[in-house]
Amino acid sequence: MTTVHVEEAGGQRPAYGPGLRTPAGEERLNGLAGTRKRLNGCAAAAYAALYANVDVITAYAIRPYTAIMMNLAQFIADGILDAEYIHADGEHAQLSAAFGAGSCGARAFTGSSGVGVTYAYEMYSIISGARIPIQMSIADRTLDPPGDFGSEHTDALCTRDMGWLMGWAATPQEEFDKSLLAYAIGEDPRVLLPQMVVQDGYFVSHISGEVDMPSAEQVDTFLPPYRLPFPLDPRQPLSHGPQIHPSQGPPLQLERARAMEDAIPVIREKTDEFARVFGRQYPHFVEEYRLDDAEIAIVISGGHSVTCRAAINRLREQGVKIGMARLLWIRPFPSDDLRHALRGVRAVGVVETNLGLGGPTYGGILAPDVTAAMYHASNRPHITSFMAGLGGETVPTAEFEWMAGKLGQAVERGGVEKAAHWVGFED
Repeated sequence: MTTVHVEEAGGQRPAYGPGLRTPAGEERLNGLAGTRKRLNGCAAAAYAALYANVDVITAYAIRPYTAIMMNLAQFIADGILDAEYIHADGEHAQLSAAFGAGSCGARAFTGSSGVGVTYAYEMYSIISGARIPIQMSIADRTLDPPGDFGSEHTDALCTRDMGWLMGWAATPQEEFDKSLLAYAIGEDPRVLLPQMVVQDGYFVSHISGEVDMPSAEQVDTFLPPYRLPFPLDPRQPLSHGPQIHPSQGPPLQLERARAMEDAIPVIREKTDEFARVFGRQYPHFVEEYRLDDAEIAIVISGGHSVTCRAAINRLREQGVKIGMARLLWIRPFPSDDLRHALRGVRAVGVVETNLGLGGPTYGGILAPDVTAAMYHASNRPHITSFMAGLGGETVPTAEFEWMAGKLGQAVERGGVEKAAHWVGFED
């Protein structure tokens, strides 16, 4: 079998599929241009896939993500989306089919929740190792046990080191925008990595918010038809797979590590380009909220950040100098941006809506990353973590106020009480 280098194969073959938006689809999207539509997070993800002209959709039902695939199935049934819809017999097959479609040059879209995410675990390293930039939409759900339907970030974070871009959306608008943005970043020839666009199950996936709908022309400007540089094609055979990459570049693990590093400037670039096209400017990696004069800060990701902002406003009225740093991307982890955001802070609390059992904090997964990032900071604040929202519980303002109290105590005593607090179970 002949090995074809990426630079030799790129651009020689047309993109997969016929363009895929039907005339009815074009009419539908043109009619939505400039309007504001009330959508929940699942519907926002489905509309983003429609605007993105996805070629292949692979599905297997599990709540709460199922509603995304229901919306897409309806788009196909209504004749506004011309895409292959594959109903798999399980999540492993679902990701395998998306991998195969992406390897042929298709823009593939898939997703899951909870134990469905973990059932497909074998495929994550394979897909990123093969450098196939499919997109997976995850609506968080608690793993068993406790076996409920509540939201918890552990499902997605279990895969955090498998070479996928990963970021959380806090609102339906962000879910829509981040889905388009993630495709643009992952498909960039400098990156070529799959993406997980994650939203909190139920808190975002099933609660409606207003979403500004763009024109099809705007999306096409920002996200042109995808051309995989090395698609599988019997007319031009090449070596392909996670064990051997067509470019025959450096060793695979180093190549993936470099791709993650290379994604950092691309994320900045594409985020700014998104703002120019759509008029919505997002922070590159970290949302800084009331941090300019903050002495203590909450680090958080996902939908509970909405309540966190309200709690911070209330605490500010009481004279507490607190702010929030919201992580928009977890992989690649934004160490430089986080250090900048927390540059004047004396104590930091990381909200962990996930489990990292037996880890350095005996609590969650994010705090060790935050601690490692802040180790090289000139101020090096005291860092603790707060286990909150587990099993799909809400995190009310009173709990954020309790966290602020613990951080204030850390400033006073010159150190944290312990590495992890279980909110709601301690005095």
